[in-house]
Amino acid sequence: MIDILLQGLDNETRMKLLPKEQEMIKVWEDNGTLLASYIKADAVGIYLVLMANDKTDADKKLSTLPYYPYMKIEIMTLR
Repeated sequence: MIDILLQGLDNETRMKLLPKEQEMIKVWEDNGTLLASYIKADAVGIYLVLMANDKTDADKKLSTLPYYPYMKIEIMTLR
């Protein structure tokens, strides 16, 4: 499970990157990589349930997202 907090992402950049971010999330949903996603109530972050071999694999997958440079990430292993 991934706890993501977006930091330093201005609205203009956010909107510019949003279509590609959503496209990649959709691919993950379709191929079973992303099991669930929940936008935080304050809308400055998201929780993801992501299929990965370990924390390194999860971070590698997350690093492909356009918002990655703006993410403060906490990865929790679930069984």
